[in-house]
Parts: sequence; C-alpha cells; structure tokens
Amino acid sequence: MPLIFVTNDDGVRSRGIIALSQAMASIGDVYVVAPDREQSAVAHALTLHRPLKAEKINKKKTFSVNGTPTDCVIVGVNKILPQKPDLIVSGINNGGNLGDDITYSGTVAAAIEGTLLGIPSIAVSLVKGFQDNGAYKYSTLKRAAEVAVRIAKTTLRKGLPPDTLLNVNIPDSKNIKGIEITRQGKRVYDNSIHEMSDPRGRRHYWIGGGTPLWEAGEDTDFEAIQKGFVSVTPVHLDLTNYSALRYLKNTWKI
Repeated sequence: MPLIFVTNDDGVRSRGIIALSQAMASIGDVYVVAPDREQSAVAHALTLHRPLKAEKINKKKTFSVNGTPTDCVIVGVNKILPQKPDLIVSGINNGGNLGDDITYSGTVAAAIEGTLLGIPSIAVSLVKGFQDNGAYKYSTLKRAAEVAVRIAKTTLRKGLPPDTLLNVNIPDSKNIKGIEITRQGKRVYDNSIHEMSDPRGRRHYWIGGGTPLWEAGEDTDFEAIQKGFVSVTPVHLDLTNYSALRYLKNTWKI
C-alpha cells in the first residue's frame, strides 16, 4: 500500500484531520504529523529560534509537533516516517483557501513544502457554509474526505507535473455537482482591518473579519465553488512572471 502523510494547520486533534486520515486509510498506510495547536495563516513559516518536539499520540501513527505545518512536513519526512511518502495530503481545512488565500494558508504551505521535497502533495479545504456552532458536522467532513480520496487515488495513479501541487476546495453542500479543474481567482477584502481603542484610549488593530469580494472571471476556483463544484487548482512553485521577464529584458536599462 502507498505511504500517505497527512498533516494540517488546524491542529492534530481537529475534526478535519481525523476525518481525512480515516478516509485515507482506505487506500494507504497513513501517518499523521500535525501541529499541536492551531496554526492558521502562518503561511510557509519555519521555526528556527527554538527546538521542535514530536510526541506520539495514543500509540498510533499520529504525532504532534510544537511547530508550523511546514515544520511538520520537514520533521515528518526526514525523522518520523519510515520512508519517503508516496503522497502528502494537508487538511481538511476549516474554511476555504481560494484565490489569494493560498499565500497565507498553512494548509497550502504544507503541500508546498511536500512539493519542494519531491513528493506529490494536495491541500484540501472545506469552504464554509452550513455549520454547527462554528464547526463542521462530521457528515460534512466525511463527504469532503471522500472527495479527497478520489483525488488522491488519481494523483497516486497519474502523478503530478514537476513542481506542482493541487489546491482543492470543496463546497459545504450535500449536492456536490462534480469536480472542475480551475485557476486561482483574485480575492479582495473590504474593511478587513478594524481600528479599536482599549479602556485607556490606546489604539490597536484587529486583522480579519472583512467582507470578501471577488474579481469576476471564468474558470476560477471561486466560480466553481459558487456553482457547487469542487475546485482543483494546480499551483506551480515557479513564481517567475515570464512575460514580465521578457519585457524587462527588452525594455529596461538599469
């Protein structure tokens, strides 16, 4: 059976990673190495200023690390797993990672690190909708995990292009219409930084909570979710803007 490495940024005890690891066990030998607490929006951060500890949980192939999702992938691949995994799956994230969210997401960063290590990697997120007291119902997570297994099977069978990971977003719906291959959309937040004052009148700021706005465009991840489809976006590690490269070479004189 293939060796599958499961991680996330919501923490090793989150319901999303439990549902995902249980589902992946149907197609492979699963190891879980994930942060010991929530690490949302840490992006591709590495812990360099203190040592990391990995603790085994419940005598299973599950380990918690006091670090970031990227830390978990590096430690897991190099020190915990018995061999290089055939696949890394990160998630299920409690909330979508659409458009520009991928630059902040710890969930996506784990898949990026896996790709840097030459391992086919998938980031899986559940776009919020019908929730139970702020947390997804297990039936919803199970449905999302089943979709993740379908994509994982295809990835194991077909492979991925070089330096490419998959960013998967799944709508919170009982009637998912299908799976679409999409491109990254563009997201803009309105009023996402709130200015407040403490009881002594000192000013402080709270980031988040703004209303997300989307630029119109066909074949985007946001459009697929809006239509009730799963969005699968191939993300490339090479961030070079090649048209700009040609332009600068031809026109700039520094």
